[in-house]
Amino acid sequence: MDSSLLIDNIDVAASNGATFDRRNPLTSEVATRAAAATVEDAIAAVESAAKAFPAWAKTGPNERRTLLLKAADVLESRTPEFTELMKEETGATAGWVKFNVGLAAGIMREAAALTTQITGETIPSDKPGCLSITIRQPVGVVLSIAPWNGPIILAVRAVAYPLACGNTVVLKASELSPGTHALIGQVMRDAGVPKGVVNVVSNAPADAGKIVGALIAHPAVRRVNFTGSTKTGRVIAETAAKYLKPVLLELGGKAPLVVLDDANLDEAVNAAAFGAFVYQGQVCMSTERVVVDNSIADNFVAKFAVKANSIPVGNPRRGDVVIGTLIDPSAADRIDALVKEAIKDGAVLAAGGKREGTIMSPTILDHVTPKMRVYHEETFGPVTCVVRARDVEDAIRIANDTEYGLSAAVFGTDLNRAFAVAMRIDSGMCHINGPTVSDEAQIPFGGTKASGYGRFGGKAVINEFTELRWITIESGSQHYPF
Repeated sequence: MDSSLLIDNIDVAASNGATFDRRNPLTSEVATRAAAATVEDAIAAVESAAKAFPAWAKTGPNERRTLLLKAADVLESRTPEFTELMKEETGATAGWVKFNVGLAAGIMREAAALTTQITGETIPSDKPGCLSITIRQPVGVVLSIAPWNGPIILAVRAVAYPLACGNTVVLKASELSPGTHALIGQVMRDAGVPKGVVNVVSNAPADAGKIVGALIAHPAVRRVNFTGSTKTGRVIAETAAKYLKPVLLELGGKAPLVVLDDANLDEAVNAAAFGAFVYQGQVCMSTERVVVDNSIADNFVAKFAVKANSIPVGNPRRGDVVIGTLIDPSAADRIDALVKEAIKDGAVLAAGGKREGTIMSPTILDHVTPKMRVYHEETFGPVTCVVRARDVEDAIRIANDTEYGLSAAVFGTDLNRAFAVAMRIDSGMCHINGPTVSDEAQIPFGGTKASGYGRFGGKAVINEFTELRWITIESGSQHYPF
């Protein structure tokens, strides 16, 4: 497939005619030949969004809602195209694509519902004859930078919420899913979004730094949101700080699932397997550490290994599998090295450990300790660690022994105790008797520590994409000290 830039609702090539190829991670065949934007193209996209902003900001909430609801319907109607694109660009299974489309359509509809909830308040004033109010106004152009791993969900939320708040958007597509992100731009255009309101820019991997730098630096860009690695998120935050521009960051994770001594082990095993191995573990909320009370650890690991070994693995092109390909060979090399190094350092391979090209079997490492890299580093693959805890206090300590703080889970039948544990885990989200991987369109989604700051979803997202202003209306003769 060929994909273009979207500027002013027109599909255009890069101004210098440059393209780049995204290759299928399994076959190395060209999946998408995408336009490789120049800095001048990126600036043109921002200027298109800036020109469209005044009119879009004045549109009524019902008009914005109608367009977003239509976009949700159009998105769902394009499911076959998204399926083929994601299979080829990222090696996604059909199930993962279906989940992406379903949740993304829900996000569109939730954003539509928010258009009438962007409200202010009346604040009592000590000044006689003074009406003191706050209002929320759209900020201008929002730069949205989306990743490849949940390319529909994460790009749609980066676009829909700013639009609902009255802003215009430049979506910076991932170099690993440029066709998928270009198709999202087409969905918005087909839904009737006016020209310039949504623009999509793709770039060659080598040009990412200068393209993003130019986009952030442009005076019309007033907010930045980024979903991706913590390493890149830090660079984006530092660049935006130079221009005093607020950033919403949703970054990496090392999610713990704590299994207390009274947990239902079968339920905990099912949740751990889903959280660790859904989409090959390439999810920011993936269960990367299972923290198990030592008194039940042997029984838990035995059940967990049986579950992991039962999960279908293979080429998504050849059948209905759960575990497909990793995003590229370098990811497989890195994860394989982490597993082998952990085993060398004393970890016990409880399940998996097999690799065929970019396909890795669901892998469980038991007896993982802090001296191992896999204990600390985000694997972003179908690998999870079992860390044994002496008691509840030790389990809480281990759960918090990470730079990340995105998602977590706690399993236990004593709900009061499980809730107390959840309250002490430093994460943006925590699920009692549920998996670490969980998302709903109406929920404030985000993390703490090195997992970022700010929230997508729910009413909390309104804070990210509007400016809070104080307005007074004063009547009568006011008194001044001089």
